[in-house]
Amino acid sequence: MSDRFRILIADPIAPEGVEPLTRSGRFELIEHSGLKGDALAEALSAVDGVIVRSGTRITRDSLARAARLRVIGRAGVGVDNIDVNAATERGIAVLNAPSGNTISAAELAFALLLAIVRRVPAADASMRRGEWDRKSFNGTELYGKTLGLIGSGRIGSEVGKRARAFGMSVLAYDPFLTEERAAALEIELCTLDDLLARADVISLHVPLTEATAGMIGERQLAAMKRGSYLVNAARGGVVDEAALQRALESGHLAGAALDVFAIEPLPADHPLRTAPNVVLTPHVGAATAEAQANVAIEISEAVRAALLESDFSRAVNAPALGGEEMRRIRPLLELAERLGLVAATLPDAPIQRVEVRYAGVVDDAIRPVASAAVMGLLRNVVGRAGVNLVNAIHLAEARGMQVERVRVGPDAVHPELIEIRLRSASGESMVAGSLVSEHHPRLVRLNTFSIDVAPRGTLLIICNRDVPGVIGRVGSLLGDASVNIAEYHQARLEAGGEALATVTVDGTIEAPLMQKLQQLPDVFDVRLVELG
Repeated sequence: MSDRFRILIADPIAPEGVEPLTRSGRFELIEHSGLKGDALAEALSAVDGVIVRSGTRITRDSLARAARLRVIGRAGVGVDNIDVNAATERGIAVLNAPSGNTISAAELAFALLLAIVRRVPAADASMRRGEWDRKSFNGTELYGKTLGLIGSGRIGSEVGKRARAFGMSVLAYDPFLTEERAAALEIELCTLDDLLARADVISLHVPLTEATAGMIGERQLAAMKRGSYLVNAARGGVVDEAALQRALESGHLAGAALDVFAIEPLPADHPLRTAPNVVLTPHVGAATAEAQANVAIEISEAVRAALLESDFSRAVNAPALGGEEMRRIRPLLELAERLGLVAATLPDAPIQRVEVRYAGVVDDAIRPVASAAVMGLLRNVVGRAGVNLVNAIHLAEARGMQVERVRVGPDAVHPELIEIRLRSASGESMVAGSLVSEHHPRLVRLNTFSIDVAPRGTLLIICNRDVPGVIGRVGSLLGDASVNIAEYHQARLEAGGEALATVTVDGTIEAPLMQKLQQLPDVFDVRLVELG
């Protein structure tokens, strides 16, 4: 290890932000903003780490000569300006600072809420026109009202604290928040439908993933209480903006406040700019002096820990993925992550305990295998970029899950076997997979059923009565929808009892087709997993 590290500060950062690096005496800081193209590539070739904000773009080309570079630090949560795949291929850890803007983002969400319920921007605009129109700006008190949080992680829980200080009660829909953690936060857990029906104000705090894209659409907006409010300071694509505009224009919603949009910058002619009773801000959730200083300090500490202590707890990718050991166990990690994606669909209540079991020949595989399994469990909750091999267990435990790793003896049938066992208030569930060879992973068990299906593409898990005709009806329905079946495996415990089908198909399954599958005779339940 080098005695001294060179760090490029590629975007302006406050002096206090780099203090964790300057105080150790082990770092030489090179401040040079505005680098692009060959100039950036040349600068990166001569440093051990680089810290950027949102201005500098770290591309595949800029990393082409970065043989010395070990760490890229992003002073903020988003890494859209960094080619994470290119960095991972080169064994470069990409670190971010997800906590530094927590208070800033929470305060903005609450400021938006106050602004819309008291109609502050409209009253201000009236005053600036020379008017004194008190009667037009009757507002709504927050005291005694109900706030519904969709997502109650770092920022959502802080918004909840502020809501309770205003005398509000707080509901939350968060599939990965346990009852115990919710009780500690003084939050009532409920289903999404229950939250939509009961909340006077709904505030969104979820990442933009395949699972959350458009999650607040026509049906959800119609299910909200008439005269309620919507606040979105999370990600724009979570809300169907056209449906929101219609809900505002019809008067079903009393108002909405938005800091984020599906397209940014928001087009000048976007209909939301003229929608009634809406407050708009240009994605300024982290735009405070304190937040900018906090994220700079946080990322400086993360870069320092990574280079001095090999602590990659802030990494958004798997560090040193190109190393021989990681290459050796990569097929196991890919299987474990896919098993986690399947396991996440099984419980009907927040997960309380996760047990990852590994039976195989790689002695030191259990820790990364467990992390990969939890990555799959959390991926659709925190987003692909938000969870990785080094932070997965931490994120799970922060949400109240107990994670256990178990190394077990060899399996008589499967030489490389991974099991994920989950416990929740709805009971216990289990999924297992086997690595027959490096390129031949299989799902081999789901709860009490033995199965044999490849963990790839789009997977349907169908629970049905073991009677004639079910397989034909499922196949016909998929065929009529032009969905091609790749594999269909039917398992049962006894004739005429409960059966389980695992069906892999090409392409995707849209919501209307899922509803038709659920409604088929003798079908009890259908789950969908996108395995990629």
